[in-house]
Amino acid sequence: MSQERIALFIDGANLYATAKSLGFDIDYKRLLKEFQSKGRLIRAFYYTALIEDQEYSSIRPLIDWLDYNGYAVVTKPTKEFVDSMGRRKVKGNMDIELAVDAMEMAGTIDHMVLFSGDGDFRSLVEAVQRRGVRVSVVSTITTQPPMVADELRRQADEFVDLIHLVNKIGRDPGERAERLQRFQERRPAAPAGAPGDEVVDT
Repeated sequence: MSQERIALFIDGANLYATAKSLGFDIDYKRLLKEFQSKGRLIRAFYYTALIEDQEYSSIRPLIDWLDYNGYAVVTKPTKEFVDSMGRRKVKGNMDIELAVDAMEMAGTIDHMVLFSGDGDFRSLVEAVQRRGVRVSVVSTITTQPPMVADELRRQADEFVDLIHLVNKIGRDPGERAERLQRFQERRPAAPAGAPGDEVVDT
């Protein structure tokens, strides 16, 4: 096994949207195993914004699971605003948190794996590369339009299309249906208005 020191940086909202666009669910236990098999996995960061005022958040069980199962979870409360059309929107951007952690880790790793297609990360990737770290970007170009910004893809040392990882990190669809059923049996009623809320990452 390679002794390369690896750190994963997962932009939670972006990875969720990318996997959804490809029609599969990520199995985070398998994702961790996949990268542990490639070298010494130093840290796996997962970034997401949380809607604090909701008693029940659909992402909370995932966050708790990740926290106990080998991920460093970084969260912050979302900000609410009303757009020009009068629609309630929720803004949650974790770019700064991810960038600060990546720069701090750059001196202790050989390989950074960024799960995001956000073009705002291009300058971060360049800065980390200048410190001698190899950077892989995981997203997809198979959707219309592609989920990855062209400038980010070009900056990366390696681009990995998420579609090629489906068999390695995807959750079994049968297992998903079974879990969903178990989940719905014990799930509290969603707060009024919750399904219509939209989280935007700007």
